[in-house]
Amino acid sequence: MKRLIILAAAVLLTVATAQVNVAWVHSNAAAQSEQRVKDGFEEWVEGRGWNVSFVDSGGSAERTAENLQNAVSRGVDAIILTMSDLRASAAAIQQAADAGIPIFTVDSGWVPGVVVDVTTNNWDMGAKVSVFLLDSIGEGNIIFLRMAEHHGTRKRGDVMEVMLREYPNVRVLEEHNIDYTAFFEDTTRVMQDFAARYGDQIDGVWAPWDEPAQAAVNVLQAAGIDAIVTGIDGHPQAVQEVMNPDSIFAATVAQPFEEMGAQVGEWIRQVVEDGVDPDTMFSTNTIYMNAPLVTGP
Repeated sequence: MKRLIILAAAVLLTVATAQVNVAWVHSNAAAQSEQRVKDGFEEWVEGRGWNVSFVDSGGSAERTAENLQNAVSRGVDAIILTMSDLRASAAAIQQAADAGIPIFTVDSGWVPGVVVDVTTNNWDMGAKVSVFLLDSIGEGNIIFLRMAEHHGTRKRGDVMEVMLREYPNVRVLEEHNIDYTAFFEDTTRVMQDFAARYGDQIDGVWAPWDEPAQAAVNVLQAAGIDAIVTGIDGHPQAVQEVMNPDSIFAATVAQPFEEMGAQVGEWIRQVVEDGVDPDTMFSTNTIYMNAPLVTGP
């Protein structure tokens, strides 16, 4: 009897101390949005004893798929994908599903095999910032910066494209698709070219997120061009810049990235530690969080 009690206690201790292994696959760890999601998750997970591995895909969809496959082969308990282009990852996502490994994504768009994607409404954010920029300019010329490889920035740009049809007095001088593997440097380079070519003809710049917007602000201010620049994400530095009356950074949309990271942690806890069936957790495959427009004084 004593031996049975000891064995039962040992089993209970093993279950209680079993470590949760999570693989986090970044699309591009240099992006502040991904850093903020990670910050929120790490604050939530602190003290829980989870083993979390982080790997950076450097903005490459193909490398994201490779990193995902590696995580599946390691047999982790759950996988997090952030800001990823999942079109190249279908096979790896199916492998995870076959292995019973739940995948939670952040601002990556939902695809079959993913439990749920937590994000903000990119069409709504695109509309908020686009109407602000277009109404502020009224009549003039803009630079239209896009990034089609990520579902969120693609949707924001698509909204802006539609809204431009209703503003015939606003003309797009140049449109550029940002190279995500080196987004700040690429935006700086093309904006320097546009500033040299168009100068004071530039009345505004639409950027799909805050870092390219800041790069555009830097270039235009250095060139002495008085234009309006908008971004999306609401990073602390961007909000500070928007609130500065001397800055041409006029608006952003504040995304709750830290809350997204914490929420993903809670969902993984429910699945891995509490044994909740992920197929029963959600009535929709995408969860949206609120993101307000932030404008200057």
